[in-house]
Amino acid sequence: MAEKEHVNLIFVGHVDHGKSTLIGRMFFDLQLVEELPPEEQAADAQFAWLVDRLKEERERGMTIDLFHTKIETPHKMITIIDAPGHRDFVKNMITGASQADAAVLVVSAKSGEGVQAQTIEHVFLIKTLGVNQLAVAISKMDDPTVNYSKERFEEVKAQVAELLRKVGYDPDKIPFIPVSGLKGDNVVRKSENMPWYNGPTLYEVLDTFSAPPKPVDKPLRIPIQDVFSITGVGTVVVGRVETGVIKPGDNIIIEPLGKTAEVKSIEMHHEKLDKAEPGDNIGINIKGIDKKEIKRGDVIGHPDNPPTVAKEFTAQIVVLQHPTAIAPGYTPVIHAHTGHMACKMVSIEKKIDPRSGQVIEENPSFIRRGEAAIVKFQPLKPFVIEKYSDFPPLGRFAVRDMGMTVAAGIVLDVVPMERKKK
Repeated sequence: MAEKEHVNLIFVGHVDHGKSTLIGRMFFDLQLVEELPPEEQAADAQFAWLVDRLKEERERGMTIDLFHTKIETPHKMITIIDAPGHRDFVKNMITGASQADAAVLVVSAKSGEGVQAQTIEHVFLIKTLGVNQLAVAISKMDDPTVNYSKERFEEVKAQVAELLRKVGYDPDKIPFIPVSGLKGDNVVRKSENMPWYNGPTLYEVLDTFSAPPKPVDKPLRIPIQDVFSITGVGTVVVGRVETGVIKPGDNIIIEPLGKTAEVKSIEMHHEKLDKAEPGDNIGINIKGIDKKEIKRGDVIGHPDNPPTVAKEFTAQIVVLQHPTAIAPGYTPVIHAHTGHMACKMVSIEKKIDPRSGQVIEENPSFIRRGEAAIVKFQPLKPFVIEKYSDFPPLGRFAVRDMGMTVAAGIVLDVVPMERKKK
């Protein structure tokens, strides 16, 4: 039997619009979980409880691969990135969305809900971060204020379609599914409560997502997510291969540390591998560098084509929210791949129309919410970031400040740091 195509999926949407309930219901209906929570859990929290339980289990365990966030469809193996419910969702989402091949946007149909500020922020982010496959689950169709109404579904669908069109998606090519996570309508099984809907269930839609081609011929890049020191084994780094191929016996370099090491062994799902390819979440046992020197956000490559340590980089950004305006000298934190670094905006080259890419103004003195621009950043300390055109997962980033995502962007060019000759 051929191995199923592996797709990484992220659920996004406003807090409390039913993401956890939807995922919990899917696990339950697919019989991936046996138990539901204790009776004292309010009925409406049952499925969300399930996902939070899984999250707790996951935080306690140290497994590299998270079995319980996998869903098999007839043709696909779907990994759900970061079961939702995170307080600081956006920060985790940036790491998640930069690894996602597809997204499910959850929008509540409940009266007074629909498209919210966070819905807009998440849609902007997934588009900027390069997620092009999308489905929309219009949730809470069972709510008394909705009562499975086709009119309300069409109303919310129109709101969402307008938002998607605004950021550059084609809503005509995106499935919109009316669902209830609580009652299970159109999640795994077709609903009898909405005879007016004859489209696919959410589960059926997941089976249509496809995995991108594996960039095996590109130079190796593995952003590090975690580092462990395991008794009797030594230093183990954990990360997802974004591009290239790694094998036991390889010499690797870790940047911005600038040190080389040897790969002793590679593991995935607790099994030893003779090579790892893009999309694989792996643990690598390395020899030659101490655990204390390596940190999350460092990037592994081969010494003949090391990851780029940026002296400065030019990027195209879209400002999502900011109370005033952003001007040169602004120093937010840039989150890219698994790393983050304070970076100073040294100049704003031009303001552009986010839709067409046309230049609106050269060298503007500031940019505001909703505007797009080409800017230059300088990391305050050595940081690995790559051109989006060479390494998309390492060339997308979010700009965070004041506890919010201020902007999102992609790297157009990088000026590498000069290495002192040793």
